[in-house]
Amino acid sequence: MKLFFLKSALFSFWILIFISSCTFIRFHQTDIIKLKGSDTMLELAHKWAAEYMESNPDISIYVEGGGSATGFKTLADGKIDIALASRLINSSEVRLLGEKQNKIGINFLAAKDALSVYLNPRNPVYNLTMNQLRDIFSGHIDNWSEVGGLDEKITVVLRPPTSGTFYYFRSHVLDNEPYLQNAATRSTTKAVTQYVYNHRNAIGYGGLAYGKQVKHAHIEGVAANEENVRLFKYPLSRYLYLYTIDKPKGPVKKFIDWILSTEGQKTVRAVGYIPLWE
Repeated sequence: MKLFFLKSALFSFWILIFISSCTFIRFHQTDIIKLKGSDTMLELAHKWAAEYMESNPDISIYVEGGGSATGFKTLADGKIDIALASRLINSSEVRLLGEKQNKIGINFLAAKDALSVYLNPRNPVYNLTMNQLRDIFSGHIDNWSEVGGLDEKITVVLRPPTSGTFYYFRSHVLDNEPYLQNAATRSTTKAVTQYVYNHRNAIGYGGLAYGKQVKHAHIEGVAANEENVRLFKYPLSRYLYLYTIDKPKGPVKKFIDWILSTEGQKTVRAVGYIPLWE
């Protein structure tokens, strides 16, 4: 009889331990937030995630690149919470969201950026007009001597079509005309800047925070710096965006609120972009 009661007591003890463990797991489970999209914003998003998780250990944030178009598609598929975008969503992407989620999406301004034009430091050219940019990237100008440089052939390097920066540049500089057909392509902004750094005659483009080792060209005589971007004097000033399917709630809302707070905007400046406000 005593053995029976002892076994019963031990069984009850382990049941209590199991229930207590399950209760602990249930009330201390980690909330997961997933972001994907703009390569321009990748370094910034990683920094946001790291800083936010440090002060919110119950949150796990996963960040991936792939380009703004990839972010919008993955958002429409319901696989992420936030799409990172260096451009506004287009009509076909809105339609896809409507078809798959019955929503048109919500955007949040996250930071300001200059779409910088990268030149090799050994290239004597430092200023280009919008017309010259259009002619270079469309192939109508193919020698640096035509824009005040050396008598050498220009090498154009682009981002892939999934990139929001690719789309933005074509829209705002080429007036939606096609790029030069035989241009080099690199999958990330970092790879573009590395290519330009390694090739004296190369020209590329990307976010202001990238390419500290290359030269950022003046456009129409205006430098790509904070003052000119904040006042939209620089011709290729733009916003960076966060997109959600619907009005965010819970952990996602708290994370976005933090990004837009003073702390989150300090991170924008630390990475090399321009905060929405001081």
